Amino acid sequence: MAGGGNAIRGSRIGAGPMGEVERGQAAPRKAVEYYCGHGHRSVVTFAVEAQEPESWDCPKCGLPASTDAANPPPAPKVEPYKTHLAYVKERRSDEEAAQILDEAVKLLRSRRKSGDIIF
Repeated sequence: MAGGGNAIRGSRIGAGPMGEVERGQAAPRKAVEYYCGHGHRSVVTFAVEAQEPESWDCPKCGLPASTDAANPPPAPKVEPYKTHLAYVKERRSDEEAAQILDEAVKLLRSRRKSGDIIF
C-alpha cells in the first residue's frame, strides 16, 4: 500500500506534543535499589521528600526485598493447609477423643432406645 494511506495513522485525534509546559514540572526523584533472596535487583523511583519503605515486593519473583544487598529478607514461611481434623488433633489427645466418641455413641444409643427419630 504505497501512497494513498492515512497521513495520521498511529495517532489519535487531539494528540499533540506533550511536554512539561502542559503537564507541569516533574517532582525531583530518587532511585532506591531493593534486593530479594533470589538475588534480583529492583530499582524503584520515589519523590525526594518521600520516605522509602524498608521492604518492597520483588516484581520478578514476589519475594520481599530490602535495600541491604548482603542480607535480603527471608522468604515468608508458607503454612500448609490444615484440615478440621488436624486442628482438633492439636487440641485433644487420643484418649480425650476416645472418651468424647464413647459419650456420643452412648447418647445416640439411648435416644434410639427411647424411640427418637435420628437421621
